[in-house]
Amino acid sequence: MAYNLTKAAINTFTLHLAQLLGPRGITVDAILPGIVDTDVNASWLHTPEGQKQAIGMSALGRVGQPSHVADVVAFLASSDSRWISGQLVDATGGSHL
Repeated sequence: MAYNLTKAAINTFTLHLAQLLGPRGITVDAILPGIVDTDVNASWLHTPEGQKQAIGMSALGRVGQPSHVADVVAFLASSDSRWISGQLVDATGGSHL
């Protein structure tokens, strides 16, 4: 429950900051990364059951890699995303669709 509360707080904080900082030309977005193959998930993700579960949740049929999320971060940090603000960007590979 505490984990979900912190995620909800970040989402709400993102929306409020986007509105507050928009007049200064500052965009604010949050990235929702889903299951990514990192050290945090290694204990369960590096098992046959974990792989099957994670792949089964992804519409793309694979486990997310740090580079997948990094590419989204790079886009949002670039001027190419200058018209995007206040968004909760799903970078989960289509998990839970």
